[in-house]
Amino acid sequence: MARINLRQMAVNQSGIIVAIKVGGELGHRIREMGLVPGTEITVKQRAPLNDPVALRVMDGTLTLRNNEADFIDVEVTTAPPFTN
Repeated sequence: MARINLRQMAVNQSGIIVAIKVGGELGHRIREMGLVPGTEITVKQRAPLNDPVALRVMDGTLTLRNNEADFIDVEVTTAPPFTN
């Protein structure tokens, strides 16, 4: 399986968080939202300019800005959907 940055994930692509690469207040806030290593996520939607991104996490939906998503590494479990 490929390990990529959350910002690089496509809509409807799923994966498992493998690392949160930030500490301090931002790292704490990300972890409080339930984004911890081992958590399965699915990218559900992106805003028109791709920022923010809506994620499906533990039967809930949350949004992250791309500058927050940059600190999250994901092991992809589904391929990105085919587009023409």
